[in-house]
Amino acid sequence: MEFRRTMTALVIGLILVTSLRGTAGAASGDIERSFVTPGGCPTGLTFDGKSLWLADRKTDTLYRISLKDGSIEKTIPAPGYQVEGLTWDGEYLWVLDVEEKMILRLDPESQEAVRTIYAPCDNPQGLVWDGKYLWVADFRADMLYQISTEDGTTIKEFKSPSGDPRGLTFDGRYLWVSDRRTDMIYMVTPDKGQVILSFPSPGKFARGLAFDGLYLWNADYQSDKVFRLVRKDDERYVRTDGKRRRLEYTHQFRNYGPGMVTSLDVYFAVPDNLPNQDILSDIIFSPQPDEFVEDQWGQRVAHYKTENIPAGGMETAIMTIEAELFKTRYFIFPEEVGTLAEVPGDIRKMYLVDGSKYQIDDKFIRKSVDEAIGDEQNAYWVARKIFDYIIERMRYELAGGWNLAPTVLERGSGSCSEYSFVYIAMARAAGLPARLAGSVAVRGDDASTDEVFHRWVEVFLPNFGWVPIDPSGGDQNTPAAQARYIGYLDNRFLITTRGGGGSKYLTWSYNSDETWTSRGKCKVYTENIGEWSPLDPEGLTGIGENEKAASPAKTTKSVVGKSCEER
Repeated sequence: MEFRRTMTALVIGLILVTSLRGTAGAASGDIERSFVTPGGCPTGLTFDGKSLWLADRKTDTLYRISLKDGSIEKTIPAPGYQVEGLTWDGEYLWVLDVEEKMILRLDPESQEAVRTIYAPCDNPQGLVWDGKYLWVADFRADMLYQISTEDGTTIKEFKSPSGDPRGLTFDGRYLWVSDRRTDMIYMVTPDKGQVILSFPSPGKFARGLAFDGLYLWNADYQSDKVFRLVRKDDERYVRTDGKRRRLEYTHQFRNYGPGMVTSLDVYFAVPDNLPNQDILSDIIFSPQPDEFVEDQWGQRVAHYKTENIPAGGMETAIMTIEAELFKTRYFIFPEEVGTLAEVPGDIRKMYLVDGSKYQIDDKFIRKSVDEAIGDEQNAYWVARKIFDYIIERMRYELAGGWNLAPTVLERGSGSCSEYSFVYIAMARAAGLPARLAGSVAVRGDDASTDEVFHRWVEVFLPNFGWVPIDPSGGDQNTPAAQARYIGYLDNRFLITTRGGGGSKYLTWSYNSDETWTSRGKCKVYTENIGEWSPLDPEGLTGIGENEKAASPAKTTKSVVGKSCEER
């Protein structure tokens, strides 16, 4: 931390920061403006209805500063030795002194502390008033505490979103928590501490948070700035960190004999442009497929047909794709999601039907749905409660085979496909449309091989649309890690396949599949491999001009896919 600016110089310059989309298309977390702080060590932050109050650790001063330009309107000495949290209760400031582990109710006019209570934890950080109680974070225990203003009695406590909570604010419905370790800001339910959405913090050491009725404000300790952030706008998702990659996906079929494979049909799922991915050039098939067809879910499929493969014979087909993959983050405010009754009829008709892997009328599935959601009708909370129910009762296990949803749920373990079958069975039994999404995944390095693949679920939320949910990935230890698998996709998945269940061509597989007939005894072997390589950031690798291309992928705004595993 540099302390090179004088206080006068620091409070002058207003720095307007243009968001990723500009004013008209801003999304949660976009920087609307920023200004430098009046001291070099900003910590606590709050809003008093007209202005911001900012605490500074080095100057031991509380500054009331203008929302417009950050100019100083008033200063008072800090009533503690190390102030890290500030909040406003409508009449007084509450000040957290972490050195003495005390919270003081301060009259900003008389500068008199009219009440003092002790913090509920050993490493307090952040402070906010929710209209009735105070909240304090512990950055070492990773806990959030709701406490009485009378004597500091703990009313409620739960895990913080991640490992280093620093700043707190309350928007009238949700808690917001800044985390230093993850450089993220989280929106959290005040009843159970569930993370609903999150976005990267504007700086590398996010501390104080405040809410002015429309915008969030964040004081950053490293850059010595206060940022005004969009809390909510019309953007449903944003995509960042695009990476250009080339995938060569190979499907190989071998007949070890001694009999004859009389016919072989191989099917490739053809990917589309989606929110998480842009197909950059024509998809190349080698050899060229016999035809392109479409299954009952609208999935486009390349079809190869071969006859009379003798013992020792081998058939190989390759699909080559150049794509840019993005980290895609959805912003869902549950109160704006419609009810199950608001699901459109065409979506309901297509994605509430049963399937052989689901068994939605099974007694155990129905009982589990009742336990998970009760009488909940908000589609977001139906989706979230089913997600929470499954990750509390299952563990990931790649054991081979795809069992039926009731069997998997009773067993308590499964692969990503089996987690997905369970989730869809419960969702459809509850009246929430859900479908499968499957992909080829980048495994570590940009140049890597995927032989496992990955599958997850998408749910339809009225007033919002299709949203990815990965129940097997969400089996994590912290609220933030769990929430990462609801409405978020990393930039390492190329979605190839989407559908409501068994496909006319792909059956219950994804990426590719095959069927065959034979005469005599035949031992067959199938291998599927996805080989990744990075593309030149200035352009494409340049597929050979003499190679034949499939027709360009169709553009769509629906998220699709399937997920990883054992096939």
